[in-house]
Amino acid sequence: MQCPLLYRFRVIDKLPEKPSEAATRGTLVHAVLERLFDAPAADRTAPRARALIPGQWDRLLESKPELTELFGGDTEGERLSRWLGEAERLVERWFSLEDPTRLEPAERELFVETELESGLRLRGVIDRIDVAPTGDVRIVDYKTGKAPRPEYAEGPLFQMKFYALVIWRLKGIVPRRLQLVYLGSGDVLTYDPVVADLERVERKLLALWEAIALATETGDWRPRPTKLCGWCDHQAVCPEFGGTPPVYPLSVRPAGSGEDGQGTMGPDRAEAGRPVALEGL
Repeated sequence: MQCPLLYRFRVIDKLPEKPSEAATRGTLVHAVLERLFDAPAADRTAPRARALIPGQWDRLLESKPELTELFGGDTEGERLSRWLGEAERLVERWFSLEDPTRLEPAERELFVETELESGLRLRGVIDRIDVAPTGDVRIVDYKTGKAPRPEYAEGPLFQMKFYALVIWRLKGIVPRRLQLVYLGSGDVLTYDPVVADLERVERKLLALWEAIALATETGDWRPRPTKLCGWCDHQAVCPEFGGTPPVYPLSVRPAGSGEDGQGTMGPDRAEAGRPVALEGL
């Protein structure tokens, strides 16, 4: 949805991307908030959360050694110290938005996957699921950036509706509330979905999959320039910046050749890097 060509670079070509300080900080903060709930309710305090940061950073480095590149040349450790301090401030802000001593999440960092009647698989990882004594379900997602302006709020909400659709198809339950917690700005945005919302999302996903399937078969992946292009790692191979994409690694079927493969999930799509599912990030 952001950029078809970027989707190709990531999913089909699997071009490497440099780790970023912002994305890595988000991963670190998510790990801290997940692990905090391991402690008894009374011990879920801001000092305890801050104390988790160094250990979780070490675990992240152990699992992804390439992250050491983020602070290459930082011999005095000043950049790393400043970066960890920013993570601390984000974690502390969370305590002004939610009270973890009153929360007992039913799930944390939950991997979910379902298959629609069309055969399209949906999967993602949900930051937190709360279940009230009444059985009402709340899906919570942490964002380490700032809340978007109202005219740009639909993008993050679409992600949450995606998760709600998966839960609905898996459990037959429409989540009572979708909640976005923006640690960068201290905002909490909520949305209460209904069945009609989720049906619309499902139709949109099916249309999106058909577009992906067609582009996969024809090799026609077009760039969609936006302000986000400035942060893209693939400018050197993007036509918008004078670059040439790598040779397309899949066989190409000219558009309108008469073969009807759009939206199917046959075994051939799992070969040679073909996408086989839609993922919520």
